Amino acid sequence: MRVVILISGRGSNMQALLDAGLPVEFACVISNRPDAKGLEIAAAHGVPTVVLNHRDYADRPGFDTALAAEIDAFAPELVILAGFMRVLSDAFVLHYERRLINIHPALLPAFPGLDTHQRALAAGVKLHGCTVHFVTPEVDSGPILAQAAVPVLPNDTQHTLAARVLRQEHRLFPQAVRWCAEGRVTWGEDGRVHVRDSLDAADSALVAPLS
Repeated sequence: MRVVILISGRGSNMQALLDAGLPVEFACVISNRPDAKGLEIAAAHGVPTVVLNHRDYADRPGFDTALAAEIDAFAPELVILAGFMRVLSDAFVLHYERRLINIHPALLPAFPGLDTHQRALAAGVKLHGCTVHFVTPEVDSGPILAQAAVPVLPNDTQHTLAARVLRQEHRLFPQAVRWCAEGRVTWGEDGRVHVRDSLDAADSALVAPLS
């Protein structure tokens, strides 16, 4: 499976993917920011990099058109948003329908958008986490592929909670990409995503706080 990764910053989720020994070909890493630290990590892994600065374009459609052309030059079967901090146009998202995945730092559909950890603390939830999902035009609302949950501790700040969630992101994202590469991801008639041959978890539960 040929994969293109889009980043905007430090690239920690990208690095987790590159280090995971996945059965994929990382065709390119593309950043919309020339100062993204993740570009150095990709280059160190021998992955080609491209910078497409969004500030060089007059509007979002212009940038998205150029970005799609750059991606399509590598003919990827999967496009991964790994900390790509741009809201993408509907036309772009639909062009990569069922081929575009993202990781979000919350248990969707709870807390879409920004400031997820602070909002989770304010809401008093006992479980928080991250979600890998396919991208659709409505932000953070696409079909869910996988989730990982962590407990919210009484003394948590948004920073300690974010760090705990990030550790799970680095585990969950490579696993989800592996399922895609192995052809285990299927789509139901209702538009939901299923993973074939996954473990039966009917009797398992995540409980927080522990008694």
